[in-house]
Amino acid sequence: MTIKDIAKMAGVSVAAVSRYFNGGSLSDEKREIIQKIVEENNYVPNAMAQTMRTGKSGNIGVIVPRLDSESFAQIMAGIADEVEKINYTVILGVTDNKKEKEIYYIEQMEKSKMDGIILMGTYMTPHLKTTLEKCSIPIVVTGQHFKGVPSVFYDDKSAMYDITKLMLKSRKHIAFIGAPSIDRAAGKMRKEGVEKALEEAGIDKKSLIAYESDFTIDGGYETMKKILKSHKKVDGVICATDRMAHGAMLAIREAGKNIPDDISITGVGDSWGDKISSPQLTTVQLYYKKCGQTAVNLLWGLMKGESDSHLISKVMLGYSIIERGSV
Repeated sequence: MTIKDIAKMAGVSVAAVSRYFNGGSLSDEKREIIQKIVEENNYVPNAMAQTMRTGKSGNIGVIVPRLDSESFAQIMAGIADEVEKINYTVILGVTDNKKEKEIYYIEQMEKSKMDGIILMGTYMTPHLKTTLEKCSIPIVVTGQHFKGVPSVFYDDKSAMYDITKLMLKSRKHIAFIGAPSIDRAAGKMRKEGVEKALEEAGIDKKSLIAYESDFTIDGGYETMKKILKSHKKVDGVICATDRMAHGAMLAIREAGKNIPDDISITGVGDSWGDKISSPQLTTVQLYYKKCGQTAVNLLWGLMKGESDSHLISKVMLGYSIIERGSV
């Protein structure tokens, strides 16, 4: 069966059937008639033929570092909402935090004629920079702001500045559990936000007790144990992520200290665990779902050629400070 057959059975033009399958403008009456014929005959259009005819595959590639992250799950939910509206399919690639797999997926998705790519939670390397520059299909990065690359990112520095100011209302000896500095957003910018708040409070940023951790609960736990062992006066801990904070809370309780009476603590992410921890975690809410939605809309504009090639699009999202019982 071909679209000509569908058109004949539905009593419409071939062009109308083509618009139906490609998301074009069509009256509700014609759309319902065509849909009925398609469903009754279990017709599935030939994807390769569609790609050759329209130059579009109907697929968007999404590359993520891992699947066990609530932030990435929320971004994916936002992506799914918007992708459904434009009648596209998502092809997922998981890198397991391996940079070589990230490059591999970009190259393979380009070869597979994806119409665009959303690249999540990464950091820039010379190899990635070269790959992005060479890629012939639109790419949007989320969670980072890369020069020359369309990006949807967060105001990480201001968020950490505000939550540090909140901490300084009741605490003087602050420790910071940060992400690896190679990560510009979660590592570099969040630390700079903490340092800015300290300096405004008249505290030398060089006196900040700063450690780096990976993005896990275990990382936050082990790092907090080191801080408690070496810095007895610490009465406030600012963490770059909620997972780090939950691990740090466990170490604090194991040390026989009370939260927040002895030590206050904050995170970033507003994850579901913040509401069931004891006490509930004060944190920064970043709009992850909105990030996914915005990324698809930005990519869709690039795919349709609506964005000026001389102007690289970038969108910075806001945040909210969620005050709970840990401070």
